[in-house]
Amino acid sequence: MTDLEELTQALARNLKKWRVERQFTLDALAARSGVSRGMIIQIEQARTNPSVGTTVKLADALGVSITTLLDHDRGPRVQVVLPGEGVRMWSAPGGSSAAMLTGDDRRGPLELWAYRLEPGEGADSDPHPAGTVEMLHVTAGELTLVVDGEDVALPAGSAATFEANVPHGYHNRGAETAEMTLAVSIPPVG
Repeated sequence: MTDLEELTQALARNLKKWRVERQFTLDALAARSGVSRGMIIQIEQARTNPSVGTTVKLADALGVSITTLLDHDRGPRVQVVLPGEGVRMWSAPGGSSAAMLTGDDRRGPLELWAYRLEPGEGADSDPHPAGTVEMLHVTAGELTLVVDGEDVALPAGSAATFEANVPHGYHNRGAETAEMTLAVSIPPVG
């Protein structure tokens, strides 16, 4: 089985498990997430590999981290992710990418991401649930953080925190590669 097939199977199994555990019908999860009922059925039957945005919407609606939805099996107490072993969740033709490094959902989903953005590329996100906080650290280049339409320039070495319940994005408008580490804390489903 390829990595993609394994990821698709894990997502199918875990999406259904968490939906049933939360006692959400297909229609209820569709309404909470903004993802169509038909798409949820296809994902639960491992017939499609959804976009990162769709996966984020489903995880947010269920109150779990993306890591939880993609996790094959809970492992040992300490989970180590070696360089290059993060789950690539997004990539662009120019070489930009985002990888989920690790996550946890014991006190509400918490995720750690590594982003690489080539010049002229970027990634946008729909609003997360109220109470979601993102923290990022720019490790190379210059990043333009866009929060609810407002641009914030962040040079290498700088950090930022913001409430992510509004549209937001990360863009490289500079001439060299930008890299950042991003932590996302999502409140538990009430």
